[in-house]
Amino acid sequence: MAELRRYRQGNGATEAALASAVQQARRLTLTWSDGRTGQFPLMWLRDHCACDQCRHPMTRERLYKLLDDPLWERFASDEVLASFEFDVDSLTLIWQDDHVSRFDAGWLHQRCPGQELATLLPTPTPWHQGFTPSHVSHADFVGGGDGRSRWASALLRDGLVMLDQGPCELEEVSRIAESIGPMRSTNFGGRFDVRSVPNPNNAAYTAIGLELHTDLPNWRQPPDIQLLYCLENDAEGGESSFADGFAAAETLRVENPEAFRVLSETPIDFRFQDEGHDIAVREPVIDLDAEGRPCEIRFNNWIRDTLSLPSDRIEAWYDAYRALWQILRRPEGRVELTLAPGQMVAFDNRRVLHGRNAFDPNTGKRHLQGTYLDLDMLQSHLRVLSR
Repeated sequence: MAELRRYRQGNGATEAALASAVQQARRLTLTWSDGRTGQFPLMWLRDHCACDQCRHPMTRERLYKLLDDPLWERFASDEVLASFEFDVDSLTLIWQDDHVSRFDAGWLHQRCPGQELATLLPTPTPWHQGFTPSHVSHADFVGGGDGRSRWASALLRDGLVMLDQGPCELEEVSRIAESIGPMRSTNFGGRFDVRSVPNPNNAAYTAIGLELHTDLPNWRQPPDIQLLYCLENDAEGGESSFADGFAAAETLRVENPEAFRVLSETPIDFRFQDEGHDIAVREPVIDLDAEGRPCEIRFNNWIRDTLSLPSDRIEAWYDAYRALWQILRRPEGRVELTLAPGQMVAFDNRRVLHGRNAFDPNTGKRHLQGTYLDLDMLQSHLRVLSR
């Protein structure tokens, strides 16, 4: 079907042989050898024809335009299909205008209308008590084996993964990121250095402790994936901590449903400003998807702007915010570690909160380099690796 994705088994046979095809008014009912039955409207089948007239043979993009098809007006009846035939491997349709559409039985089996199309991606899984992140060696990541797919799968599943025993070289984090996709630039640049500096414009560039937070919630589209690569870490203190924001939100929903409702339904203001930037947005702390599941956490106490709410809603919001913060501070829900030189942590910035203990810059050097990646590029990379 003009795709790069596999839909056949290694021996060339389809995943399930096509056993029958019956026309019923304006649709075909197909049955496979594994017992699955699917109803395919004739409109759908015509729209998904993959011949060289209907799909570009190189780009695989759709060329067929239903608006320009004279036959389309007749789909309200059952007069559009002249004939069809099938065998265990394929279905062939001949339309009234003599156009021929051929479909692989395995391709149709994977795309029965009404069933969710397999994404080839792991399902995000909440952290359980005692959760520890997966570790992949740098050598396995760059070595051409399954190290990179294990790393990407763990990151998409858990929101947190470690890369170990890499070189202590400047820009190694950039090389790792660019092996997956373009680095996501922000007002801090495409790649940034995390160390104590004079006149900082961000708390990360100081030696103070950092409460758990997500980065850049003041953006309409905060960065998805953050990579932090340790080059030096000799200073006393500076231990890193992480917490699963989705798990914390679900705990809040169970323990305090009203607080969960307030934080998920009440947009508040986040804002970052320095001499050259003033970036602000108004969004809730907990964002939900169409099924009501947490899909994004915006929690950053430094750049939470003036709480602009009606006075009769302010106290309830503060109570809800404190309730979530208390859950995030529970030690059983946190992962704490000390990054070693040559070690990189990667995490989902819109799910996993991160922080660090204060460190003493007078006791040694501490230097991390970081960058961001778009989730789309990480997912794309894993799909390509999975072909």
